[in-house]
Amino acid sequence: MTQRITARELFDRQQERLDLRWMAGLSGGERVLEAVDTVARRPSLAGYLNIIYPNKVQILGTEELTWLDSLDPRARADVILKIMDARPLAIAVSKAQRIPEDLRGAAEESDTPLWSSPRRGHELLNHLQYMLARELAPRVTLHGVFMEIYSIGVLITGESGSGKSELALELITRGHRLVADDAPEFTQIAPDVLDGTCPELLQDLLEVRGLGVLNIRQMFGDTAVKKNKYLRLIVHLTKPHLEPQPGGMSGMERITGVLNARRVLDLDVPQITLPVMPGRNLAVLAEAATRVHILRAKGVDPAAAFMARHSHFLERSS
Repeated sequence: MTQRITARELFDRQQERLDLRWMAGLSGGERVLEAVDTVARRPSLAGYLNIIYPNKVQILGTEELTWLDSLDPRARADVILKIMDARPLAIAVSKAQRIPEDLRGAAEESDTPLWSSPRRGHELLNHLQYMLARELAPRVTLHGVFMEIYSIGVLITGESGSGKSELALELITRGHRLVADDAPEFTQIAPDVLDGTCPELLQDLLEVRGLGVLNIRQMFGDTAVKKNKYLRLIVHLTKPHLEPQPGGMSGMERITGVLNARRVLDLDVPQITLPVMPGRNLAVLAEAATRVHILRAKGVDPAAAFMARHSHFLERSS
């Protein structure tokens, strides 16, 4: 689904923080900015006045208004017309400066939202740019349970009935935290960062077969849940095959584990596969998988160290 935001939504979310006042163009509140609008013509979501490559939110500071005042009437009218023809999501005037009547009239006539704020221009720029970038960032919903284990965001995936929720419940009783069950949402907020959150409908809830829906916050307290977390690792649970597989796990996999990567939006997320078999303590294995991932992130690979030690032993022996 295409991410989008209207001028009214942006104003409502930032009104208190930026002390925004709606000065003109009130009927333009339903003007929409979609994520697809940010991939054409060198766009900037928010920035100081630019009529060559218009920003989606045009910020007018002291310098911009002074420059407009320096133009002769014909050039000024032409510039204001170009600003409105670019159909920005909104125009924001900083430092609560006096808004020129011709700019106010043009905004009213073209239904362009015109806002005023006592904040400085760079404050408007930082807040609006961050808000829009996050709201319109690529987003995907994955099936699984998203947990915080040893401060690492871990997504537990697997087939239906593989024990994801039971594993999550065991991890919660061991002091780890739940972010989202069943349908966590992941947003790519930076080139190398996936932020995972829980849909509002499912917040604090975990569904366990035989027990139904559990409210983890009420059962275990506020410290058992977390609002969001960056995704760093995927633990995939696989059911045992009914028929024994010829050869079973390869020798290399027995040393390194079943490691690969899963593509989520534009990132390859490390994935560890754990077979689900009777008698295995999956909570301990999930914790160990997270600890191993932390070590690998620091450049420590036990499997590689063992193979290097083995090679050295063979060279000594020969």
